Amino acid sequence: MIKQRLIEAWEHYRGSLGGPWEVWRADKLQNHYNVPWHKVELPHTYNALDVMDPDGKYYQGPGWYRAKLAVNNPYPNGRTLLHFEGAGQRTDVYVYTSKVGSHLGGYDEFTVDITEAAAEAAGIERYQGLVPVAVACDNSRELETIPSDASDFNLYGGIYRYLNLVYVPAVSLARVHVEADTSRLAAGDGKPVCTVKVRARLYNPDARRESLKLTIRLTDREGAVLAESSVSCLPWEGDKELAVYELAGPHLWSTDDPYLYGCSVRAESVHGETELAERFGVRYFEFVEHGPFKLNGERLLLRGTHRHEDHAGVGPAMTEEMIRYEMQLIKDMGANFIRLGHYQQSRIVLELCDELGILVWEEIPWCRGGLGGDSYRQQCRDMLTAMIEQHYNHPSIILWGLGNENDWECDFDYFDQEDIRRFMKELHDLSHKLDPGRLTSIRRCEFCKDIVDVYSPSIWAGWYRGIYTDYEASCRTAFENVRSFFHMEWGADNLPTRHVEKTFTGFEFIPRGDGTTDERDGDYLLTGGEPRVSRDGDWSETYFCEMIDWYLKSQEHMDWLTGAAQWSFKDFATPVRPDSPIPYLNMKGIVERDFTKKEAYYVFQSYWAAKPMVRIYGHSMPVRWGAPGERKTIKVYSNCVEAELFLNGRSLGVKQRDSQNFPAAGLRWETELEAGTNHVKVVAVKDGVTVEDELTFEYQTAVWGAPAELRLTAEPQADGRVYVEARAYDAQGVFCPDAASFVRFGLAGDGRLLDGLGTIRGSRLVQLATGRAGIYVDPQGGLPAGISVTDFVTAGGPAASLSVSSGKSGEGHPRVSVISAACEGMATAFITI
Repeated sequence: MIKQRLIEAWEHYRGSLGGPWEVWRADKLQNHYNVPWHKVELPHTYNALDVMDPDGKYYQGPGWYRAKLAVNNPYPNGRTLLHFEGAGQRTDVYVYTSKVGSHLGGYDEFTVDITEAAAEAAGIERYQGLVPVAVACDNSRELETIPSDASDFNLYGGIYRYLNLVYVPAVSLARVHVEADTSRLAAGDGKPVCTVKVRARLYNPDARRESLKLTIRLTDREGAVLAESSVSCLPWEGDKELAVYELAGPHLWSTDDPYLYGCSVRAESVHGETELAERFGVRYFEFVEHGPFKLNGERLLLRGTHRHEDHAGVGPAMTEEMIRYEMQLIKDMGANFIRLGHYQQSRIVLELCDELGILVWEEIPWCRGGLGGDSYRQQCRDMLTAMIEQHYNHPSIILWGLGNENDWECDFDYFDQEDIRRFMKELHDLSHKLDPGRLTSIRRCEFCKDIVDVYSPSIWAGWYRGIYTDYEASCRTAFENVRSFFHMEWGADNLPTRHVEKTFTGFEFIPRGDGTTDERDGDYLLTGGEPRVSRDGDWSETYFCEMIDWYLKSQEHMDWLTGAAQWSFKDFATPVRPDSPIPYLNMKGIVERDFTKKEAYYVFQSYWAAKPMVRIYGHSMPVRWGAPGERKTIKVYSNCVEAELFLNGRSLGVKQRDSQNFPAAGLRWETELEAGTNHVKVVAVKDGVTVEDELTFEYQTAVWGAPAELRLTAEPQADGRVYVEARAYDAQGVFCPDAASFVRFGLAGDGRLLDGLGTIRGSRLVQLATGRAGIYVDPQGGLPAGISVTDFVTAGGPAASLSVSSGKSGEGHPRVSVISAACEGMATAFITI
């Protein structure tokens, strides 16, 4: 097998075409205005920025890609394939104008054979041996498909995972499954032995019958051969067991020691040789009925988060480098579990979970909406089958999720709970048939909780319902009502850099949960319903950290708890939250959409990470406020046994960490702050290792009134950008650190706002956070003074302006931009850069 990623030399058009001929017409005819194409690299989505447009919904419809590929298959009579790691949501593949394949589903992998069509298209003289390939993606709204457009995430369009050109012999290996049977290890009977079974499937579209020689090899982590065997046979259909090995005294895979074995299968025939190499781990697990979780016989508290495929500026089209960085951030935070919501994710993610030691719940995108007809149900079956078959070998996966919030009615004018139950049972049985070694799970569908192996109810104590001190009682109530309880999704929206001196907890007037703090339909809205922190609170990092602190210290002594997963690791785009402080952003993240860490990241580290760390709360809080002489709390989050705090060079004493001493595990100091500049430093010790942190902030004692004006500043950056910041002041010119109104940035001139990113400094419409709002500007990024569309030919006339648009407008002259910041109730502010 020869595989190469197809990254460069692609062009894209967003919109509909009359057919594939329109993709290539300009190569033959220049007598017509053809639609404009622009160069892109894969992976790519055509919704990279518009999902965060505050002034309209994101585009849902067709988008086209084209490239001319050099196809040179070295195998005699070999097959040439296009392997898609993910494209959304419907995909049609063409070689020149011939459709060679289609796929429904935005998240599972699929392969299209282009062998014959490529050979024919290579003969088109004007392409000089290159093969013209077009891919049409479509993310139009469809009720009879999954996921529902009512879901709290965007259904992106595009080739947003890697696309590979693959050459294989006429008969090749399509898939290898490695099953590590750990039943004897789990039983603890006799010698520690694991049975390893190797199965394979062929790709043999021409039904050739020449004999195959297969060589199967097991290796340890260093590559040393542990077992090897060979077998000769004729080609087969379906799955075939090739070998069974006894692995004595196996090195177990765990979250602390994610040991991976190797298994390779090589197939040789007169048509050529192909080899597939897989990794696998040996581990066993148990969700104790009405009890905790065990990995390899030992209790393990699952400390988790969630992941969406979504990132600033690129949407789901994350590069491997981005994905690796994100998963390492999650591991460094101390997590040992992740739920991949709410769909099958990139193979790269699963490979990294295997390597890093992160257990996984992966699920199909049957998310909200109800239950559709025959095609809807078949898509669910197909995507569950694909997910299990494609990710079968990953030891990190322990749960196959069958759905999410399937009690949420909206996509059909009927809602039949019994029908949903029957179909959920069908999926449960299908999952166990395909993979008896893993369990099934769902989240939030009470009338199906008895069907699956592991169930997560909805518990949002302190956000959508009740107060955060209800958390343990809510979990205990749910725990006693299911066989295996596992808490998925908890947290709070928090606008990055928004901090408060006193959090809005709702303790005074929000009713306690009385054992139930579930989210109900409509609770996520910011209007109506019962009092709740999500509607009435401050959406600050301060509150989020306080909530996390309470949840994590509670989880430490809940010895019956399997675990819990915070929602969600990173802020992400969503079409159902237009009224968020950054419109269309779910901002429950521990990090921003561009990986910028929020304060919450360090709270998690203080409970979960092994490496010594210390963090003073408030690095993104340049101003604190209060009365002269007022005692203020300085919080430190650390996993060290003790810490000493210094204020303006003076020691405030040493504190011992106690996780049950809320807040900040006892690492908090009450002190008076000096008006003006204050410098704080902490020194902490763990296992003989000393770690430090420090920050400087202003303490404002002046009292302010209602915000009356915005003042703008501009700060050039080393990379050429300019950071423009708006600050709110009252009528007397006193800074207003609690101002929280929306600010809209605008620009006229030669530059460009770097917006649409869904970050605190990358959004043109954003609420003030601690009295400030800002945005980055590219001072030379504006459009030229000419026609920017170049995909047509002109002989002169008005379109002749194309001839001068290759350079930037005003080239050789100073670049000037006027930035505006508008805020309701105040005069619009301007600054020139």
